[in-house]
Amino acid sequence: MSKHLICNESELPLNTMKAVKLDGNNVLVYHIEDGFYATQSSCTHVFAPLKKGKIVDGCKIECPLHRARFDIRSGEVVDWANFPPGIQLLNAVRKEKALATYSVSLEEGNVFVSV
Repeated sequence: MSKHLICNESELPLNTMKAVKLDGNNVLVYHIEDGFYATQSSCTHVFAPLKKGKIVDGCKIECPLHRARFDIRSGEVVDWANFPPGIQLLNAVRKEKALATYSVSLEEGNVFVSV
């Protein structure tokens, strides 16, 4: 496991995210009220880029494509893809799958992610 400096905590304002590539992994680093978190950067439904999504309810990332929602803190599915109507047919093949998460630490005001 390797630890990577992402930014100074002041460079990632509350309720924002930053996309980075670490050891070949596309990662999204989030700053929410609970702290800093990191997940894979693509939705597990059809791999849409979550960086184009939005943080909702203070702790969830919503996919911009089919509106799947994931808990930023755990990666767990909160709502599976539900838009547009009819997407549920694809859901029979694309079962719910949590996002991969990565360990985040704060050291002297700097945000680090371990991959």
